[in-house]
Amino acid sequence: MPSYTISIFFLSAIIFIIIYFIYEKVIKKYENSRTYLLVVLVLFLVSCLIIYPNKTINAALNGMITWAKVVLPSLLPFLIGAEILIGLGVVNFIGVLLKPIMYPLFGTSGEGSFAFAMSITSGYPVGVSLVSKLRRENLVNKIEAQRLVSFCSTSGPLFMLGAVSIGMFGNPSIGPLLALSHYLGAITVGLIFKNYGKNKINSTHQKLKHNNYLKSALEELIKSRKKDGRSISILMSESIKSALESMFMVGGFIVIYSVVIEILLTTGIISFLAKLFNLILPVNLDIKLLEGLICGLLEMTNGCRLISLAENSSLISQLCSVSFLIGWSGLSIHSQAISLLNDTDISVKLYILSKTLHSIFSSIYSFVLYKVFFKNIVVMSFLSQNNTLKNNLLINWLQILKLSISLEISILLVIIILSIFIGTIHSINLFLINKKD
Repeated sequence: MPSYTISIFFLSAIIFIIIYFIYEKVIKKYENSRTYLLVVLVLFLVSCLIIYPNKTINAALNGMITWAKVVLPSLLPFLIGAEILIGLGVVNFIGVLLKPIMYPLFGTSGEGSFAFAMSITSGYPVGVSLVSKLRRENLVNKIEAQRLVSFCSTSGPLFMLGAVSIGMFGNPSIGPLLALSHYLGAITVGLIFKNYGKNKINSTHQKLKHNNYLKSALEELIKSRKKDGRSISILMSESIKSALESMFMVGGFIVIYSVVIEILLTTGIISFLAKLFNLILPVNLDIKLLEGLICGLLEMTNGCRLISLAENSSLISQLCSVSFLIGWSGLSIHSQAISLLNDTDISVKLYILSKTLHSIFSSIYSFVLYKVFFKNIVVMSFLSQNNTLKNNLLINWLQILKLSISLEISILLVIIILSIFIGTIHSINLFLINKKD
């Protein structure tokens, strides 16, 4: 593996060690240090708001525009739809039929397939939101929820195929490479976490009353619907309310981290850290690339944009770095995820560990896939692309909303059809086995 890839891992390891050391040796040891640290940080941010009012206001405005134009229409249909489907019992129906696949692969119930499908279709933080919901509804136990959250926290295709590949790099062929490496990384982490809690899991799975998976799934759907008990009108209104609350929380984090990134860039802190790390790392990297990596550890969108502008870096180092950041997702997404996990018994530490592994595996897969399959495709695409593509991704609000709703309906139909097919196959298999006996 080339030296720049090792440097990326080395940089992330240093930052994670520093964060862990500060938390374990300082914050946890001295009870009041967390309060003091927060006060100092808030005072610093407020001072910067006063000193740089124009830049911070513009950063906040850009964050709000991004949320309103892209995030809101992309995520809102998924959040509302997911809440309604859980209330109607559709997720339980799918769970019974897909359990024969999900449990051997990831050690989770079939309900997890719904969370994973919604996550890869819609993006951050829908997957974590759904896993938290499944845990609160006791549709999965604690161990299963921890396994699910390890690989059901992914970016959506709209971000990688549109915003990054076309909007930042001006090359559509980069999108499939980033998406494939990202989802392979998530699946790899899921396979690793399958062994988590293996010796202490207390399975909540119920045995089928009969050998007909489809009949059992329908019974589970009716049972779940009766247990919920809400009328359709109440279910829809509460789903919309819950989804909007989540969306406003996401918007708040986007605005806050947009301002923080702008302050760190304006004050030169990011530049200073990039130069400092360049002295520590085994080889010298482009300062712009390092600045993008550091920004991306806080907020991935700004980090990916800065990396795409690092013209002195090789393309493969840019792609590996972007894959790393999309897998990591940034403290902005982590803040959203942690707020969703707080009212559950899912471990935040293990969630952060899973995202660290996800970022590393995604970067490795990007390197391998680029070298083996995508190098010629990406290079030829760059040569043939019109430069007007770059930074010119013009998709309006209604188009994004329409695409988001279409994706949700399509993925739901695919999951239902696939689950019925798999359930039917397993029912036939059980019937043949019992017939032989």
